[in-house]
Amino acid sequence: MPSSALLNKTAKVDYMNLDSHGKVQAMYIWIDGSGENLRCKTKTLDFEPKSHEDLPLWNFDGSSTNQAEGSNSDCYIKPVAIFNDPFRGKPNKLVMCEVLNYKQEPVATNNRRTCKKAMELVKEDRPWFGMEQEYTLLDVDGHPFGWPKQGYPGPQGPYYCAVGTGNVYGRDVVEAHYRACMFAGVNIAGTNAEVMPAQWEYQVGPCEGIEMGDHLWISRFLLHRVCEDFGIVASFDPKPMKGDWNGAGCHANYSTEAMRQPGGIEAINKAVEKLGKRHFYHIKAYDPQGGKDNLRRLTGLHETASIYDFSSGVANRKASIRIPRHVGEQRFGYLEDRRPSSNCDPYTVTEALVRTTILNEEGDVDFDL
Repeated sequence: MPSSALLNKTAKVDYMNLDSHGKVQAMYIWIDGSGENLRCKTKTLDFEPKSHEDLPLWNFDGSSTNQAEGSNSDCYIKPVAIFNDPFRGKPNKLVMCEVLNYKQEPVATNNRRTCKKAMELVKEDRPWFGMEQEYTLLDVDGHPFGWPKQGYPGPQGPYYCAVGTGNVYGRDVVEAHYRACMFAGVNIAGTNAEVMPAQWEYQVGPCEGIEMGDHLWISRFLLHRVCEDFGIVASFDPKPMKGDWNGAGCHANYSTEAMRQPGGIEAINKAVEKLGKRHFYHIKAYDPQGGKDNLRRLTGLHETASIYDFSSGVANRKASIRIPRHVGEQRFGYLEDRRPSSNCDPYTVTEALVRTTILNEEGDVDFDL
């Protein structure tokens, strides 16, 4: 157990209850140069911000996050969304930021800027998203939490949506994260244990436009922060365990206003057709390594389609695009893109979906890994 997890959390409560004399702590959060990991630091304010627009631009050492050179290291973090802080309590805030270079231009891993532009172009179509974030709880040694240290648990089967000792690993973390998301104002929709033991899923949405990325990134921050308190690790690796174990995805549920109306199945089918024509464009957009991470997961096994083939079907969890059964029966609703990896950038995923299906961008890319 790491020493940080052994610190006396009860003693900390006494300090957290001290009067802050009207000061507010705002924790600025941003995506680092990996495109996957989050960083944060806190600023003291003498007022409670009501909007991200009330918050100032700030800076950080970009050379320590692989976002700048040491000789010109200052980067800027620009607030773009604001949430309540469940760890410090109200009126303190969590602040989602985008990263800008010294010229105040987006850095390479700032995918929010182009996503926002795309969402502004399609706002009349009212794109809704819901993303199913899968993750794996690990001990600090990298072994899945609760698994035998020198072996493996029983085969998959009894763990999905399970209850009971021996079937469920780490529910305390899941419950704490769920409440933290609700307090923060993240639009969390639900949670469940997944097929591989120590693997869980939570759902965020529906969110419209750019809010999908903002809410999912903050939910990931909250999960990492909760895991700090429990002394374990949350992994978003798409295939954390080799062998006959499920990988981890971040399925994207997507609809437009036309899809949600009676008879919307026609719009859904047209969208699926367009997605099929740009399969590898989406594969490259759906994990931070341009498809290399998903190559380990999208094998055609363990409820996935092969990364090299595009497919769709009603209630088919082995398809690239699944049409939920009730959508097929009601003939309106949404589609589920099952290709995004658990470590995907939701800004990139949602942008790709609207560019292909609404903005009608064409042309695929080569995929040779």
